[in-house]
Amino acid sequence: MTIDKKANGAELTIALTGRLDTTTAPQLEGELRTSLAGVTDLCLDFAGLEYLSSAGLRVILAAQKVMNRQGSMIIKNVNDTIKEVFDITGFIDILTIE
Repeated sequence: MTIDKKANGAELTIALTGRLDTTTAPQLEGELRTSLAGVTDLCLDFAGLEYLSSAGLRVILAAQKVMNRQGSMIIKNVNDTIKEVFDITGFIDILTIE
C-alpha cells in the first residue's frame, strides 16, 4: 500500500493505493498517529484502494474517533467492494462516505 498525504492548513487528505490489510494497517496507523495533530478536516481518498480487511477497519474507526473530537472525517471514492464491506459491518452508519 502507498500513502500520499496532502496538507492544506488544518485540512489533510490521505490517498491510499493498494491493500489495507493486516500487513499494511500498522503503516496507516502510524501515519495517522503522527499526522492528525491540529487537523480539523480529514479526507481519506480510497480511489486507489483495492481491498480492506478488518485490520484496516480498526484503523479507520480509530481515526474516526480522533476526528470526532477535533473535527470531521470523510471517505471518498469508495469502490463497490469496499462499500459492501462498510455495509456489512455497519460502518456505513458511522462514517461519512461521499
